[in-house]
Amino acid sequence: MKSARREVIAALLAALLVTAAFVVPQLHLGIVTPLIHSTARQIQMYAEAAPIFGWWDVHMGWGTGPAIVIGFGTALWGPAVARRLPWRAVPWVTWAVSGGWAFSLAMVDGWRRGFADRLTTTNEYLRQVPSVTDIPYAVRSFSSRILDFQPHSWITHVSGHPPGALLTFVWLDRIGLGGGMWAAIFCVLIGTSAAAAIVVTARVLCGDDLARAAAPFVAVAPTAIWIAVSADGYFAGVAAWGLALLALATRGAVRLPALVAAGGGLLLGWAVFLNYGLGLIALLAVAVLFTAPTVRTALRTLVPAVVAALVVVGVFALAGFWWFDGYTLVQQRYWQGIAANRPFQYWSWANFASVVCAIGLGTVAGVTRAFDVRAIKARSGLHLLVLAALLAMICADLSMLSKAEVERIWLPYTVWLTAAGAFLPARSHRWWLALNVVGALALNHLIFTNW
Repeated sequence: MKSARREVIAALLAALLVTAAFVVPQLHLGIVTPLIHSTARQIQMYAEAAPIFGWWDVHMGWGTGPAIVIGFGTALWGPAVARRLPWRAVPWVTWAVSGGWAFSLAMVDGWRRGFADRLTTTNEYLRQVPSVTDIPYAVRSFSSRILDFQPHSWITHVSGHPPGALLTFVWLDRIGLGGGMWAAIFCVLIGTSAAAAIVVTARVLCGDDLARAAAPFVAVAPTAIWIAVSADGYFAGVAAWGLALLALATRGAVRLPALVAAGGGLLLGWAVFLNYGLGLIALLAVAVLFTAPTVRTALRTLVPAVVAALVVVGVFALAGFWWFDGYTLVQQRYWQGIAANRPFQYWSWANFASVVCAIGLGTVAGVTRAFDVRAIKARSGLHLLVLAALLAMICADLSMLSKAEVERIWLPYTVWLTAAGAFLPARSHRWWLALNVVGALALNHLIFTNW
């Protein structure tokens, strides 16, 4: 009873946080506001629906019906189906439901506005793809084009990320999958596969029951709103599978653990060259390694993983891009733009209101159970991963390099929080799942999100 009361209180406090984040901008409290030193037009463009990056727009679309069916169908029957399915089918079904849920939510905004044209807007990667006619030169000169207000500066999203992000879309274009539709399909498929990676990791680290309990929560998480469609969904998928492979190697759940660990290292190394913020994924990797049965096993996993990750670093260095140079310059570029007008006095806490919107109140209730001293002492992998994801977001918030848009930017971490619903009592899963679904549907139909 005490735990149930704690979960309800946590959900209510989270709801109050979200309410405050939406109401405070209307009170004109000086620097405790989403945007300063800006025109009315700029405020409308960048902060109309703060803390969510988007615009108020009550709307429906042909995705509304399927989203309602998938969301509430999963809330009602998902837990029972997850318990009864053969294990081999659980990750695949979780991925399929997650993909259908994400695509349906995107279709609420329409085919072009919600899906096919999402990655073709002014500051997106696809706008830069035609300018890359020489890939080696683009990588070699990448750092020199990060800063703004100079000839041939990269556009916003390209400059704000390491070259791996741009290269991905250039390569897609080179193999004949150019344009917004193929880029969107790619990002959604990889992004929603994170749901499968999470349940695989949960089973390896915590057992069959907890993994099955997590499946419905990750399948219809509100994070899907930003996975479909943003490149950050792709980043989240890559990082999730890197951690999943690391978990499989750490717990000896595969025949060639060293090779699997190296695969995990390659993916995590690539992830760091997709998004500078994914340097913090090291916290989640450490959490996985901490679950190893012995120190020797942890080292046997760590060494091939680190070597493989360093191979990625070495290839980029040989190609002419040094990650730390790019990271230093991107901080300067960050403060050249709108970030200078986004006060930390508002975003330091409103960022977490955005996180609540992205994970749902049901997940917030589950996160309260991650602070289980007994489970932490027993090195329960999923508990440690949820706590590591929270720590990563706190570090990102305190860096002041994540002000606004974190519902998208922090996807590689928030997707892990969604699994915390598995910690809740089984009898309450339907209710908390339904609450997450209601929140996602309401937000997606009331706000036209920028991503």
